[in-house]
Amino acid sequence: MNRRKFLTYVGCGCCGLVLNSCATAPITERRQLKIVPEAKLNAQAAEIYEKVKKNEKLSDDIKALNEIKEIGKRMENAIGEYFYRQKLNDPTANFDWEYILIDNKKVRNAWCMPGGKIAVYTGILDVTKNTDGLSAVMGHEIAHAVAKHSVERASRSTLLNIGTQIIDIASGGKLSQVNRTTGMNTVGLLSQLGIMNPFNRKQESEADYLGMIFASLSGYDIRETVKIWERMKEFNKGKTPPEFMSTHPSADNRIKKISEWTSEIILDYPPIEI
Repeated sequence: MNRRKFLTYVGCGCCGLVLNSCATAPITERRQLKIVPEAKLNAQAAEIYEKVKKNEKLSDDIKALNEIKEIGKRMENAIGEYFYRQKLNDPTANFDWEYILIDNKKVRNAWCMPGGKIAVYTGILDVTKNTDGLSAVMGHEIAHAVAKHSVERASRSTLLNIGTQIIDIASGGKLSQVNRTTGMNTVGLLSQLGIMNPFNRKQESEADYLGMIFASLSGYDIRETVKIWERMKEFNKGKTPPEFMSTHPSADNRIKKISEWTSEIILDYPPIEI
């Protein structure tokens, strides 16, 4: 088979794959590409989560852990009820929710794996300060899982790898030659800066927006959200990289957008009575 015919077949196959794998993010209705099975990622996440529980030092602060679980439970119920009332498929229906508090004051972070596996580091509690602040952080992390951002990133990465290989074949190995000449994955770096980083920043912004909605539906005061990022900006003290090199929006951009969204979300997504 000659190269032109090969590329035609592969190109048609990829187009069919993309067309059959389009979906939309919940609430925002942003178009998404999903070609990696969600169940596979959820299973992998559950295995990794168990390893984290064994390898990390878990906090013995029962009060803080119970607060995390209480916030999580309220969000679980509010999210499920919202999609039920809207007559929409609940994206958390197959979640196996779980919460841990990791004893590490140096890490100001939290995360939610696919399938609802959540971890909060004690370091972030210095930033959240109160229940509403903690709900803002947890809402953001839960939003990543609800919007299937991990599925989307894995799918985009798979498609990008396939596309790069096709271009390399079509160009007679020119991309591989560039990598060998520079001694680094130049193409991969350009793809990261030009495609993946902007895409990841879009997901982060979407998680900010959805997280505020979930916190509001759960009865928390989302006016605390902007204060979280103001405090985080102070903690970081200008140590963050330029936005184009980062997977996250800058603190200033986040603060601006969150401030613009707050009143609208409070009005459009009031607490759900369950």
